[in-house]
Amino acid sequence: MTTIALNKPYDVLTKFTDDDGRPTLADYVDVPGVYPAGRLDRDSEGLLLLTSDGGLQHHIADPHEKLAKVYLVQVERIPDEAALAQLRTGVVIKGERTHPAQAELIDDPGFGERSTPIRYRKNVPTAWLRLTIHEGRNRQVRRMTAAVGHPTLRLVRWAIGPISIEGLGWGAWRELDEGEIKALWAAGR
Repeated sequence: MTTIALNKPYDVLTKFTDDDGRPTLADYVDVPGVYPAGRLDRDSEGLLLLTSDGGLQHHIADPHEKLAKVYLVQVERIPDEAALAQLRTGVVIKGERTHPAQAELIDDPGFGERSTPIRYRKNVPTAWLRLTIHEGRNRQVRRMTAAVGHPTLRLVRWAIGPISIEGLGWGAWRELDEGEIKALWAAGR
């Protein structure tokens, strides 16, 4: 069984083929038989786990497992304590309240420029948040930050459970070792 951690760049589809010729995982990963465990939107960056182990794939992607997913999020304006408190208690998205998240302001992580620059407005400051969630609704982080008045400009998934992109450049990947796979299985719930 093979499991890898990929630092997915912006504008890459989380699949191996595309009839329209857009960038896909095949442009970065040349490991046969691995498939994404979960999804990461085209306009999001960061950690994507790929595995040939169907059970592990299910464990990572299944929202009932409640694996922590850590995102570093650049938002418009600087959130105050009230906005952070809303994220920490859960916000209503499409009529349902999200589970509480961990939310904190952080310093700029220094990712550098993205291939397509973020929306920039001269008179609107930006801030970075570390947001940890334990569910995975469609575009959840973007919807959560928008619900508290701070639209997401850039979204980077930093970690899933105990695995992070620490030390991995954009588009780079590495194979997980046996200890990391055991830790991933132990994470959640």
